[in-house]
Amino acid sequence: MSNDGFEARRASMVDYQVIGRGITSPWVIEAMRRVPRERFVTPGTVDYAYEDGPLPIGAGQTISQPYIVALMAEALGLEGGEIVLDIGTGSGYAAAVMACIAGHVYSIERIPELAERAGSVLAELGYDNVTVRCGDGTLGWPEQAPFDGICVAAGAPAVPESLKQQLAVGGRLVIPVGPEHSVQSLQTVTRLTETRFDMDDLGQVRFVPLLGGEGWS
Repeated sequence: MSNDGFEARRASMVDYQVIGRGITSPWVIEAMRRVPRERFVTPGTVDYAYEDGPLPIGAGQTISQPYIVALMAEALGLEGGEIVLDIGTGSGYAAAVMACIAGHVYSIERIPELAERAGSVLAELGYDNVTVRCGDGTLGWPEQAPFDGICVAAGAPAVPESLKQQLAVGGRLVIPVGPEHSVQSLQTVTRLTETRFDMDDLGQVRFVPLLGGEGWS
């Protein structure tokens, strides 16, 4: 398919799946318009890149539904220049969306082949404000903390304490919390002070399990 064909699909996706479902952040909407989702899916699913749903990317993982990527990015409250931690790089698509707004995105993926592939695609597309590494995302990236936003693209049994403690005061953590293989609650955790946190429920979602030291074993 030509670039024009993908651009038309991308515009339609933003109009109907993003704006049409209530996403209002101008930064997120513009980022969703800019990122070529077709570059982040596997060759066999390119024709479905802008469909309304997740797609397999190998290693038992998926690229999230476009609306969910937009919802989580909006929940972070990004407005430009922030330092963001992305847990569960996967294809790299969500990192690219956030990188269109944030100052820098640090992204952690536990599966080496996905981390390598995402890093390569992000570099090819010129996202030089994204750093990808392979590791246990439940422990965060302490040497780059504190973070203005932390986005977790996997379902946790509870909010990892390491991630809460790596939030800047005023920062937001967006994470699915709930059963390992069922529906989870998408939670926003805002750090009010060094010791106080506020939580908000954004609704039901379904993600792959968050594996690691402070996630599922």
